[in-house]
Amino acid sequence: MTPSPSLLRAGSGSEESPHAYRLITYAKIKSMKVKLTHRFDRLSATPEHTSYRMHRKQVVWQVILPVLLAALLLVGLIVLISLSTFRGGGDAGRWAAISTIWIVIPVLGAGLVLLILLIAVNYLIARLAQITPAYTSLAQDYVFRGAAIVMRVTKAIVKPVFFLDNLVANIKAFMERR
Repeated sequence: MTPSPSLLRAGSGSEESPHAYRLITYAKIKSMKVKLTHRFDRLSATPEHTSYRMHRKQVVWQVILPVLLAALLLVGLIVLISLSTFRGGGDAGRWAAISTIWIVIPVLGAGLVLLILLIAVNYLIARLAQITPAYTSLAQDYVFRGAAIVMRVTKAIVKPVFFLDNLVANIKAFMERR
């Protein structure tokens, strides 16, 4: 099979020569027969080492049990509030007070978290203010040194330009006198 000359022309010239074609080789890629294991096989098997068993016990006692107890406590509190409210005739004032308490409690909790956060930030800034004066004065010294170097370099760069401008102005002034 001979490839078409328009695809294989090496140069941009119009003359065709037998040496103007590139050598082309053809290859066929065969697919591999590889069986890949499922990537979650390792995760589905339960490990048998002691640290895993200890972890499972800790999950039950330190996560699941406290969540269940908190949920039962919440349900019991709801039942207690409902019984105490409906037993007295179900007046609206009592329900309004209870609803207000339940609305205010999360707001107070969030406010307490923000207050603790602000106190911590204030404490850290105070500690940082005690540490930083030595380092900030050192940094300020480096900035002043850098500024002095920049000023010297810019004066050295601008000096020839000002000299040439002054020379041209003097020559113009001298020529105008004549």
